[in-house]
Amino acid sequence: MRTVLRTAIAGAVSAGTLLTCGTAHATPAGPGVTARLISQRTVGGTDYVVREITIPPGQSTGWHYHDGPLYGYVRQGTLTHFHSDCTQDALYRAGQSLHEPSGPGEVHLGANLGDTPLVLDVLYVLPHGAPFAESVPNPGCGFE
Repeated sequence: MRTVLRTAIAGAVSAGTLLTCGTAHATPAGPGVTARLISQRTVGGTDYVVREITIPPGQSTGWHYHDGPLYGYVRQGTLTHFHSDCTQDALYRAGQSLHEPSGPGEVHLGANLGDTPLVLDVLYVLPHGAPFAESVPNPGCGFE
C-alpha cells in the first residue's frame, strides 16, 4: 500500500503543482494546524487533491468525516486516530500509510499526542467540489 500511495501522490503532484497555505478544514482544529495544497486535479467528476497537513504537538484535526476516501502517509511524528465511539482505533508512525473510508458513519479525529510536529502527506479522492472534510460536533468524547 505504501508504494501505491507514494505513486498516487507522485502522480498527482506531477499533474500540476499548486502551492497555497491555509488551515485544515475540520473544526475545531487545534491552534497551529495547517494544510498546504501541493496538487489538485479533476478527472471526470472526481477531485484528486494532495495536501501536506502539519499538526503541532498536543493538537488535533477536530471531529470530522470525508465525502470520499483519504489516503495518507506519515512523514514525521505519530498520528493517533480516534473513532466516534471514543476509542483509539489506530496509531500510525513515521513511514506508515493509512486509509480513511468516507461517509458520515466514519467520524474520526486525528491527534498528535507526541512532542514533535506531525506531518502527513494526504491524497483526497472526492466528488468534484466537495470540501476536504465535513466538520461535526464532538460525539461526547472527553477530548477535542
